[in-house]
Amino acid sequence: GGPPPRMSDGHVDLSGVWFSGPTGRANAWSVVPDQPRKEEPVPFRPEVAAKLKAMTRSELELGRAQVTCQPLGVPGMWTDNPYPHQIVMKPNLFVHLIESNNNWRVVRLDKPHRPLEEREPLYMGDTASRWDGDTLVLETISLDTRAWIQGNGWYKTDKTKITERLRRPSRNYLEYQYTVEDPDTLTKPWTSTWRSFSLSAADEDLTENF
Repeated sequence: GGPPPRMSDGHVDLSGVWFSGPTGRANAWSVVPDQPRKEEPVPFRPEVAAKLKAMTRSELELGRAQVTCQPLGVPGMWTDNPYPHQIVMKPNLFVHLIESNNNWRVVRLDKPHRPLEEREPLYMGDTASRWDGDTLVLETISLDTRAWIQGNGWYKTDKTKITERLRRPSRNYLEYQYTVEDPDTLTKPWTSTWRSFSLSAADEDLTENF
């Protein structure tokens, strides 16, 4: 697909409708099976690992935002969402929309965190952003703890920090990675593998999905 497009300020433009996987379509249409992601085990503190292992199947299902129709939060919009993503960018703005239950996120680019006295726990948290070369880095704190990090019950605390990285190595592909830091649940920070998304092959619009 050639090089990625760029905005007027020279940074990579991440705009587009994106599907998980390599085909530019929903996975149901794909003849290319999803490759299992090879990731390091999450370094849970022993008491947290025991708590997650003890959860029943009912507890796991009823705690998932996709089941209870709560906001997916950060990083759930990327990690707990099988539906397509739409990104709209301007030099000072990042907008992320998904089909699932009208979830959306808006981030002002190149801004610091709010002052401590102005923060409150939010599903999308308080995000500071910066560019690292052609990679957009989003650092989020002050997260609402009701939205899990993964579907295994991995929960957030008031100390959770999520650092996301987005890059567009070529016109047709987008890549996403996130790091979790939380001394109350982890023995050290944990970073996911890069997830790959492909540009819509049919220039599709998002559909209403509640």
